[in-house]
Amino acid sequence: MSTTTVQGTISENGIVFPSKVMLDLSKLKKIYPTPKGDYVVLEDLDLQIMKEEFVTIIGHSGCGKTTMLSMIAGLNPISGGNIAVLGNPVKGPGPDRGVIFQSPSLMPWMTALENVLLGVNKVFPHASKVERKDIAKYYLHKVGLDGAFSKRALELSQGMQQRVGIARAFAIKPKVLLLDEPFGMLDSLTRGELQDILIEIWNREKITAVMITHDVDEAIFLADRVVMMTSGPRAKIGDILDIGFERPRTRKSVLEHDDYYTYRKHLIDFLEH
Repeated sequence: MSTTTVQGTISENGIVFPSKVMLDLSKLKKIYPTPKGDYVVLEDLDLQIMKEEFVTIIGHSGCGKTTMLSMIAGLNPISGGNIAVLGNPVKGPGPDRGVIFQSPSLMPWMTALENVLLGVNKVFPHASKVERKDIAKYYLHKVGLDGAFSKRALELSQGMQQRVGIARAFAIKPKVLLLDEPFGMLDSLTRGELQDILIEIWNREKITAVMITHDVDEAIFLADRVVMMTSGPRAKIGDILDIGFERPRTRKSVLEHDDYYTYRKHLIDFLEH
C-alpha cells in the first residue's frame, strides 16, 4: 500500500494549505573519501525554492554548484541531510526533474525529433503515438527548430543541439527544471538567443527552475533570486539576492533599470571577497 506525502502549512483553525515550497534542501552534505581523508564539498547547505520560481546559482569554480545540482537530479548520492520535491524525498533520477547540461548529450545518430521523443515516450507511455509526436514537435517548434525535425543530431550546430536539449527537458513536463551552465560553451550571440528562448518558454510553462551560471549578467536577467555559494571546501549558501524586475522582462528593460548595476555590483563584490 503506497502513501502520499502532503506538504503544507497549518493555520490557527487547523486548515492545511498547500506549501509553496517546491524544492527543499535541508542540512545537505556531500563528502568524497580520499586517501588523505574525507573531502567535504558541501556542508549544512539549506535552501528552499518556491513553486514557479527561477533561481540562478553562482559561485567560484569548485564550490560544489554542479555537485549540488547532480544531487537534486538524483544522479549523485547524498552524504547527509535531505532533498525533497513537494515533500517527497529524492531517491534517484525521476521525470519530476528535467536536466539541461552544458553539453546536450544527444544520441548523435537520432534525429532531433527522435531525441526529444526518447523522454516523451518514457514519461507519457499511455498517450497515443501521434500525441507523443505532437508534444515533441510542439517544443521543437518553440525552440525554433521547425525545419530540423528530421536532421540527425550530428548534423546540427552546437547551438541547435542545445535547442534540442531545451525542448527535450520541457517536453517531459517536469516539476523542476535543472540547468547546469547550458549556454557556457556557446558564443555570445547564440547565448543571448537561447536565453531569450529559455525565458520565453519558462514564462509560459512556469516550471520551477534552478540554473548554475558563471555569468553575472545572465544570473540577473533570468532570475527571481540569485543564490551565492561560498568557496569550497565545506561550501554553503553565502548570500541570496532578490531580483525585483517585473516579468515578462526584456534584456533592454533590465539593462535600463535603475537597480541593474546595484544588483551587478552586489554579486561581483561577493565573488571578489
